[in-house]
Amino acid sequence: MNDQTPVLEKFSHPDITAKGEKRASVVLTGAKTLWFNTGTLCNITCVNCYIESSPENDRLAYLTAAEMEPYLDEISDVNWPVEEIAFTGGEPFMNPEIIAMIEAGLARGYAVLVLTNAMKPMMRKRVQEGLLRLKAAYGDKLTLRISLDHFNPKLHDEERGAGAYDITIKGMQWLRDNGFKMALAGRTVWGDSEAESRAGYAALYAKHNFKIDAQNPATTVLFPEMDERIGVPEITTACWGILNKSPEDIMCASSRMVVKRKGATRPAVLACTLLAYDEAFEMGETLREAEADVKLNHRHCAKFCVLGGASCSA
Repeated sequence: MNDQTPVLEKFSHPDITAKGEKRASVVLTGAKTLWFNTGTLCNITCVNCYIESSPENDRLAYLTAAEMEPYLDEISDVNWPVEEIAFTGGEPFMNPEIIAMIEAGLARGYAVLVLTNAMKPMMRKRVQEGLLRLKAAYGDKLTLRISLDHFNPKLHDEERGAGAYDITIKGMQWLRDNGFKMALAGRTVWGDSEAESRAGYAALYAKHNFKIDAQNPATTVLFPEMDERIGVPEITTACWGILNKSPEDIMCASSRMVVKRKGATRPAVLACTLLAYDEAFEMGETLREAEADVKLNHRHCAKFCVLGGASCSA
């Protein structure tokens, strides 16, 4: 009798792997961070941007403060233990309502994290004035995490374009001079060891008097690469014991992200910040709907979160 068992490709079935093993999933055990993607438009085009942000990519539209506010209301309705409201893009400071959205989170008592390249969109006079007002009102409740891919200007500019490093450093110097709380996100694409990377960033911080801890993974985040051309193993339920990891440590156990798709009438809630375009990770329009378990059915789940041990939040 012929074997009728279907042949599966990797990451093709929500419940089982290509080898027929049970796929791992993650339960929302404590939603501490609620992310808002402000839109995929960015002032630059990076070589390996995980979300393909660029000056032309508007697949995720600009979110508005009016669209954001109901989710802040719903946090208490679903009794999520949210501590942090976070903004990503694209470049968040390109969104015309970003200052209002940051303030909406701060005004409710949350810590707010903004991911930015600290380039020209952040340095516009209107944005600077808004940030200074928020800094005066809320102090260190606001953190800006700067994307500086490498402490070597040449390597950073390989990813982000000639002169990008110097512009970002100027933005960081403005934040430093005005007392803003900063963190930094780097990348590991060049193969430096973690010790080498942290030593390099520590030297950079000392040179510019940036008050960032190079040894703290929460303030100097080193992201693994997410090249979809590179093969990665699928994560099974047995992996937790083999890898000595807990599903509670994975990003989707403690966060969700709100996006507004181009042409959509309402925002949607996604499982995480990395999978903005994969419909399998869209969980509905409300936080209540987004309480479902997340099946780790994507190579980013394996490479970035489980094996890479990375997290987007602070």
